[in-house]
Amino acid sequence: MAVQGKIIKGIAGFYYVYTPMGLVECKAKGIFRKEKQKPLVGDNVEIEVTDHKLLTGNIIRIGARKNALIRPASANIDQALVIFAVTKPAPNFNLLDRFLITMERQGLEAVICFNKKDLAEDSGIEALEQAYGGSGYPLLFVSGARGQGMEEIRKYLKGKTTVVAGPSGVGKSTIINALFPEANMETGEISEKIDRGKHTTRHAQLFALDEDTFIMDTPGFTSLNLEEMEKEELGGCYPEFAPYEKNCRFGGCSHVSEPECGVKDALVRGEISRVRYENYKALYEELKGRRKY
Repeated sequence: MAVQGKIIKGIAGFYYVYTPMGLVECKAKGIFRKEKQKPLVGDNVEIEVTDHKLLTGNIIRIGARKNALIRPASANIDQALVIFAVTKPAPNFNLLDRFLITMERQGLEAVICFNKKDLAEDSGIEALEQAYGGSGYPLLFVSGARGQGMEEIRKYLKGKTTVVAGPSGVGKSTIINALFPEANMETGEISEKIDRGKHTTRHAQLFALDEDTFIMDTPGFTSLNLEEMEKEELGGCYPEFAPYEKNCRFGGCSHVSEPECGVKDALVRGEISRVRYENYKALYEELKGRRKY
């Protein structure tokens, strides 16, 4: 009898499939190799269980994919939870915008989550609200260490498969463990099954918060230098620019040096964040000055 499930981890040719009967360790049928189709974390699959006691089986069909990301290698991702700290470390806005641009280019919605609000001054939180409140992205302030704001995060995660992104030291693991206390236990279960625990952190992994809600812990997005991007694409990755572009005198306005620019006028009126605009300008100049080989 075929069983439906979702791949939550893949390592060394084994795929761990989350099913109503538990976590099933599977191999992929040879036909996938023949058709050059590789199962990905996040794939919805059909499996045949070969041993109900040991919970082992084979993947016999891979469902249609909503999307497939190269880094991290995964499928059917709905959105990204981009986590930075309010303080310790102070947020690097240029890096935050690079994360958001990466999500925009991969067609993912994003939620900005500032962690460690318990360590922050009110003025620091206000400055972040001013900088990113009008960016077009939901903005959350939480404390993973104290469990504050976890229910709010859960509302955004519900019914979706979410990838977690952000620099090291901001408390991503703390938030995942606060959302999903069984995370360590499940990692242990997989490690025990395949005896390769020490290698698991290099691989993307989904955790099931409930039957239709998954969160992906990942070794990180490695492509944040925007090397494949043209400068003309950058404005489209700043959602808050869109309402004002119709007021630009020139089609294809770069919003940097042209006169009569709707985006720059909105900046002067305080309708667009100066932090975001200055990041945009710096990234535009970076892309403009990039040598082409």
